Amino acid sequence: MLTQSIVDTAVRAALAEDAPWGDLTAELAIPAELGIATRLVARESGVFAGGAMVRETFRQADARIEITDLAEDGAVFAAGEVLARVAGPARGVLTGERVALNFAQRLCGVATLTSRFVAAVAHTSARIADTRKTTPGLRALEKHAVRAGGGVNHRFSLSDAIMVKDNHLAALGASDTATTTRALRLLRERAGHTTAIIVEVDRLDQLDAVLAADITGVLLDNFPLDDLSMAVQRIAGSVVAEASGGVSLETVASIAETGVDVISVGQLTHGARALDLGLDAD
Repeated sequence: MLTQSIVDTAVRAALAEDAPWGDLTAELAIPAELGIATRLVARESGVFAGGAMVRETFRQADARIEITDLAEDGAVFAAGEVLARVAGPARGVLTGERVALNFAQRLCGVATLTSRFVAAVAHTSARIADTRKTTPGLRALEKHAVRAGGGVNHRFSLSDAIMVKDNHLAALGASDTATTTRALRLLRERAGHTTAIIVEVDRLDQLDAVLAADITGVLLDNFPLDDLSMAVQRIAGSVVAEASGGVSLETVASIAETGVDVISVGQLTHGARALDLGLDAD
């Protein structure tokens, strides 16, 4: 969840990075009493996200700045559309401009890319989820943008759920069906009944050992489509079937058509391109 505390902290850090000792240009070139009116304009179409960041950036730059007509997160917009109006003391507006644009461009890029993946699987029941492949320090913002684009969030951190990957099983010495099942059942006993346990497999012959344990979901990693379909049939709704690896806008529909419940896509956050937005003076 994107709380005010998260927004405040992220903006404060970004402004401190961009103007650690003040905005030298604005302070020396712009009269203190001068005002300015600007528009946040889309140079290309997309899905909006980051309104809270825009508002908080200008508030911290100068609390007298007024933001009006701010687009709602999740709103679809066209090129040339005005996404917000920003007016107030020129020094504050100019100081906050780049930081506000950086946040908005980045988060709109994530929301827009997510919306394209969601649209590609709309004819199926599969959901598009993010991963932990996020920009350090910006995870809450980027996962919020994924939701704005119509996606869903995977676990936020290592503390949220158990995800057992191949290296975990290797470290435990789980090299065959019996030892894998035993290790996962012991994990369930330690974790308690309210904790989700997801187990990654990368081959069909690993599936039976995992399904024999009391787990919540199976992550089918880099499965060929035929094997993915067979895995879904074998799982038969007993746990959540999640696909990952090799997912692109060109392949996601075929993956969804195998019947998986969730498709996790690291590209939503680590591969999203910043959208082209500008702050134009009236």
